[in-house]
Amino acid sequence: MAESCYVRVLFLLLLVVTPLPISIASPLKLRLSASESLPLNGGQWFQINNNEDVESASLAVPANAYRAVLEVYLSYHGSDEFWYTYGNPFNGNGPFREVTVRIDGDVVGAVWPFPVIYTGGISPFLWRPISGIGSFNLPSYDIELTPFLGWLLDGEEHELGFAVTDAQDFWYVDGNLHLWLDPRSAATTAGIISYDAPPLEKVTAVASRGPGNEYYQTTAFRRISAAGWVQTSSYGKITATWTQRFSFVNTNQVREDTEQTVNQTTDAYSGVHVTDHAGVAYSQEAEQSFPLYIYQGQVNQTSNDSFTEETSVQLRFEEERVAAGRPGFWSRSLSNAQDSAVDVRVQEGDAVGTSWRAAQTYRYEATDGCYYRDVASQGYGVVSDHADEVCAKGSPAAGRAIAGGAATELGGDAAAAAGVARLSS
Repeated sequence: MAESCYVRVLFLLLLVVTPLPISIASPLKLRLSASESLPLNGGQWFQINNNEDVESASLAVPANAYRAVLEVYLSYHGSDEFWYTYGNPFNGNGPFREVTVRIDGDVVGAVWPFPVIYTGGISPFLWRPISGIGSFNLPSYDIELTPFLGWLLDGEEHELGFAVTDAQDFWYVDGNLHLWLDPRSAATTAGIISYDAPPLEKVTAVASRGPGNEYYQTTAFRRISAAGWVQTSSYGKITATWTQRFSFVNTNQVREDTEQTVNQTTDAYSGVHVTDHAGVAYSQEAEQSFPLYIYQGQVNQTSNDSFTEETSVQLRFEEERVAAGRPGFWSRSLSNAQDSAVDVRVQEGDAVGTSWRAAQTYRYEATDGCYYRDVASQGYGVVSDHADEVCAKGSPAAGRAIAGGAATELGGDAAAAAGVARLSS
């Protein structure tokens, strides 16, 4: 008969409370509208009519927020639809515009907008059948407000405001405040470490070269930075830094009152870096460049009423994004470029013929796939349309999906390039 054997095992269970890995890039928990509140339905755009207007919404941030990002939307109309063509600072307030974001009056972020040209802008023929970048898909802009939670987490309402530098009648602006909430506590605590927002630097140089011949150059610079901390129950102490840098140059030349050339470039940098007890939790940097060239002039003139009116527009949306941290590394590069031109033949004051062409090149490259498309048109007809993947990753179907997502997230216009892929897939 086998003998029974008993073994006594002692388990020593040690309970160690460790903060959860920070989910700074996880799906948001709450969204608040930063828009005009009307008695019946609310949710309206703020209308900004001049340089002095500051429109704001009163918001109370939940006590357990640990991250805040403001998504800004804007569009311009009326006297400011073509703000970039005003060379003379005494005529239309000059060619520079910026949207500033404010908390209780202090500038905490800025948007130097991409110059969207709507479908009838400058000359309607420029955008038939290839529409202007962003004209059916206005880009949005993110402002990291996490460093400012030390101002916002006091249980009080705060004014989240918008203004437009040198604005004319009129601009529409509003935003969505995206908030991440601590799942383990009813309240977080926060403080601001540093904040620096020097005044905008803007200079216009004027050179007159005789009657009807003028040259203007406007340059502008801006930087904003802030750092703050948030103490959470779920993730421990979080420290966030936010940086923006901008530069702008616009040259505007008028010759003999019959020709105008506009050459403009806006460059923008933004960076957010978040650390916790374990090191870098999340980091993202973005560089954007918005070149714009416009020419309008009369050529082949045989009399005051007989000539050819030439118009050409070159427009680009360039962006590079890199992110790293616990969610992983990724990079994205977007180049969306258009070149359009129209000639209108005028005889004795009447338009007797019009010809136009357009071309667009859309290139998106990322760690998760790539997409390329090149489209050209003559008149109302598309004369060439080429799509391809410029790297080995992903299937053609995935390339189309990536391009569609990039158009929404990075500001490319789906209607003229990436959207064609979805329609033809």
